[in-house]
Amino acid sequence: MFAGTLTRNVETAAAEYSGMIHGTRFDIAIQLEARAKMSARSPDYDVTAVNKSGRKVRIGTAWNETGNTSGNPYISMQIDVGLGPFRVNAVQTKEARAAQSGAFEIIPLVSNALMKSGSISGEMTAMDADNAFTGYIANMMFDLEFMLIENSYKAEETHPDYRIEVSSPRGTPIRVGSAWMAKSSRTGNDYLSLLINTPDGDLRVNAVQNEEQRGGQTFSIIPFIDSGEQPQDAGAGLSLVA
Repeated sequence: MFAGTLTRNVETAAAEYSGMIHGTRFDIAIQLEARAKMSARSPDYDVTAVNKSGRKVRIGTAWNETGNTSGNPYISMQIDVGLGPFRVNAVQTKEARAAQSGAFEIIPLVSNALMKSGSISGEMTAMDADNAFTGYIANMMFDLEFMLIENSYKAEETHPDYRIEVSSPRGTPIRVGSAWMAKSSRTGNDYLSLLINTPDGDLRVNAVQNEEQRGGQTFSIIPFIDSGEQPQDAGAGLSLVA
């Protein structure tokens, strides 16, 4: 569960990019410094940060990449802050690209490995404005309050309709998943399919309305049951590159 921002520096700066990366347990300032490439697939950058002793340390590497379908440039990073390695991408919104801005948003990249969702409780409520939802999902091991925000990176039909966000200790929004609008081929009822990165792993659930809820703003979160109705590429939501 990670989020952050990255900004391209002026050409005279020692580091090509500076930014922040946030998790539920940390908020760290980072820099991307160009490094000599040994081969075509060697990293383009060292990712550096300052530790508690004030020493600059390398915490990862990064590559300049291009989206396979969109053709848009982005930066792929592998980082380890002492909790094990994780992958994130730094991408730009359509507005940032149009303005030729140097601003990027850091979003998580996770595997398609999914945890089994057995005992899960949760609820989600549509907000009156901004086409957003607020809710929670919990079991005996974790309890996450989250928001569903419209996905501004959606450019293809298979891309998620919403991003799922929680807050870091400092209140910074962290993207922890994706959600797709869907319709049951059996009942014709609308529902949302969610992929969430929880402390226990990647979790698939559906947000549905029972007979009493139908037509209202409240949805119940239930474990995902593979009925063949899952939206295409629902397992790839967090690897989206706009």
